[in-house]
Amino acid sequence: MRFVSAIAIGAFALFAIPSATSEGVAQAQSASGFQNYMMEVRKKALSEGVSARTLDRVLPGLTYNERVVRFDRSQPGGAPNTAIPPYAPYRRKHVTQIRISQGKKAYNRLASKLMQIERDTGVPPGIIMSIYGKESNYGSFTGNFDVPRALASLAYEGRRRSLFEGELIAALKMIDNGVSQAAMTGSWAGAMGKPQFLPSVYLRLAKDGNGDGYADIWNSEHDAMASIANYFVNAGWRRGETWGVAVNVPNGLNRAAIKNKTKATRCPRVHERHSQWKTMSEWRALGVQPATWRKLGDDTLATLLEPDGPGNRAYLLTSNYRVILDYNCSNFYGLTVGLLADEIRS
Repeated sequence: MRFVSAIAIGAFALFAIPSATSEGVAQAQSASGFQNYMMEVRKKALSEGVSARTLDRVLPGLTYNERVVRFDRSQPGGAPNTAIPPYAPYRRKHVTQIRISQGKKAYNRLASKLMQIERDTGVPPGIIMSIYGKESNYGSFTGNFDVPRALASLAYEGRRRSLFEGELIAALKMIDNGVSQAAMTGSWAGAMGKPQFLPSVYLRLAKDGNGDGYADIWNSEHDAMASIANYFVNAGWRRGETWGVAVNVPNGLNRAAIKNKTKATRCPRVHERHSQWKTMSEWRALGVQPATWRKLGDDTLATLLEPDGPGNRAYLLTSNYRVILDYNCSNFYGLTVGLLADEIRS
């Protein structure tokens, strides 16, 4: 839902009025409007079980952050008619020797913990490492924005209020549950820690991986790895099944006959590029053959994706690929996570 509340008009005036005197008035109006909106948030958070003590301690200290709003406004709109760029350049930029080498080093450092997680959850170490690399460059960059303040600013601005207000209330629940407000740093959009969890995701899926009673996704790699695996389990990861495999597609493949006719309810533009589901034995009968050492069982269901069109590298993708898309619904993201995972564990 996109709308601008009456309260948010003062925030827009902050950008629009040029004179020093009127800017000062606009800033005062914006500050007043922001605090009025925080009182609305307080009522909603109270109704969702956040204590008055936490709300009275946190909300009065939050101020409007113009910078995060500018970041949000500058994001691509993702219009349906926008041409999809080729994947190959993206792959070269994101599946690099540096990132692979860093992933191998991180794996070696965390191998015993990752093996334990795989035994417990079925999520492979390579996939966990790949997510770690994609989301925070193996923990080297997790963001330094004050997350409650950023979310409050984005919710107040109003363009995506339903999203950011819900995340702000989730952040308040985290603080109410004992998470230090000072620890809650992250991206301008509220993604936090080594796995870049939004507050609502933290509340549902963050795990204590080292047994100290606290899921510290900012400082503990064990907690972060356990949390990523828990996310994948919750999204339906199938133990013992890979994400997909690169394949060679014959020139004569009838693509119209395998076109996906099902409309996805979530990010349909991503899924409409996938073919119908077929077993590996059916794909082989059509002449589609794995291009690498990795194989899929005859009965494994897979869907075909040709990200750069016929004649270029193609992939058969399993249901576990859809789990990667649950983390970030982008074919470029999903393919990169799978390919990087394979390289880290090669």
